Amino acid sequence: MKLATYHDGTRDGQLWVVSRDLNRAVPATAIAGTMIDAIETWDAVHPALQALSDRLNAGQEPFATPFDAGRCLAPLPRAPQWLDASAFLNHGRLMDKAFDNPHNPDFEKIPLIYQGASDDLRGPLGPMHFPDDGLGIDMEGEFGVILSDVPMGTQADAALQHVRLLVQINDWSLRALGPREMRAGFGFLQAKPSTAFAPVAITPDELGDYWSDGRIHLRLDVEINERNVGRAIGSEMHFSFGQLIAHCARTRRLSAGTILGSGTVSNADREAGSSCISEIRVIELLDEGASRTPFLTWGDRIRMEARMPDGSAPFGIIDQTVAKG
Repeated sequence: MKLATYHDGTRDGQLWVVSRDLNRAVPATAIAGTMIDAIETWDAVHPALQALSDRLNAGQEPFATPFDAGRCLAPLPRAPQWLDASAFLNHGRLMDKAFDNPHNPDFEKIPLIYQGASDDLRGPLGPMHFPDDGLGIDMEGEFGVILSDVPMGTQADAALQHVRLLVQINDWSLRALGPREMRAGFGFLQAKPSTAFAPVAITPDELGDYWSDGRIHLRLDVEINERNVGRAIGSEMHFSFGQLIAHCARTRRLSAGTILGSGTVSNADREAGSSCISEIRVIELLDEGASRTPFLTWGDRIRMEARMPDGSAPFGIIDQTVAKG
């Protein structure tokens, strides 16, 4: 099943079911008005949503219209919580070099996760506004999960049963502000502006075997100004989503609608490219002695899409332009 949130003039939008090929959509408001309504009452509404999805995919839904990604907000425009990990060790190692961080002996044993802002999650298309292009504007291509209620103390082997939906993410970052906030010890605030999402959230079964071991085993294509810079695969995620959920729930319960990100998708193989500019820059520094690739500026265009082996994009496409705001 694939779900999207259409803009309707309200903050939380309107829930729609989208066909598997992303060609058709139908409102689901008679079942659940919004995505957060659906997540919070999932067991009760899932059968009706699935039946609507089945009719839509069979071409038997009379109220279906062409799917319009331009109408989409983030699947969850506001979430109870947004947690973001750094679960790809290759990315973490490169960032340590970029920021000249000291070696962390727990790096491979304990996940790195920060709590970000979830009050203004952004949709997939159009301009993304920033106050200053001197702040090191960067993108970060990620995968994520949307959770049901997770009890405190949930273990990794049981945690995946709380995954309701999978999402594709562009976690925008301002690299000039990150080092100071990390040194301060309270975590990111200004360095992490609003996070953007692909238009469609999907149930794990939509990926078949490409959702396994708590990982999304898909290639994430990343373009800057129509030039491909990344095609890393999610298989190299060191900590699974089950492990990440268990880490977050160790000392507290997690509310339904919590979004948990994987961190930047990153592969050790240099041929896979990079899902963020900071990685590109630190590789240039290591290989050539200096970083050449600039961070983003006004008018630069970012495009991201996870691809199935048949070339289809199950989450749809993130296609945004950097704008002065």
